[in-house]
Amino acid sequence: MSTTANTFAAPAPAGAAQDTLALIGRVLIALLFVPAGFGKIAGFAGVVGYIGAVGLPLPQLGAVIAIVVELGLGLLLLVGYKTRIVSIILAVFTVATAVFFHNYWAMPADKAYINQLMFFKNIAIAGGLLAIAALGAGRFSIDKK
Repeated sequence: MSTTANTFAAPAPAGAAQDTLALIGRVLIALLFVPAGFGKIAGFAGVVGYIGAVGLPLPQLGAVIAIVVELGLGLLLLVGYKTRIVSIILAVFTVATAVFFHNYWAMPADKAYINQLMFFKNIAIAGGLLAIAALGAGRFSIDKK
């Protein structure tokens, strides 16, 4: 019986299956960002007010950055263009939004629970984005053309 470092490692999906899973993963995560970006355009004043309400400086600039990141980078993720860097930027943005907008540790008990859920949802999304950054977009992407 031989033992190796990979004894307990599950085999990676091969070929088309891995590429299909990468595509599905990109689509599902983009479904979070792209509609949110469009929503921020439609409700720009409300977004600016919300950013200002949490005490961040330059709320109008923050809203524009959020739109560019969510809509622009979300679309790039969807089609698989510059996927690794796009995924890293989206992950950093997602963690930042968790810290600034879902800071459950500083909220009253009646708001803390839902914001704790939202905080860790964002952290999990960032983890998925970092996995995409590590593994790439797959064959069904502009990066592979």
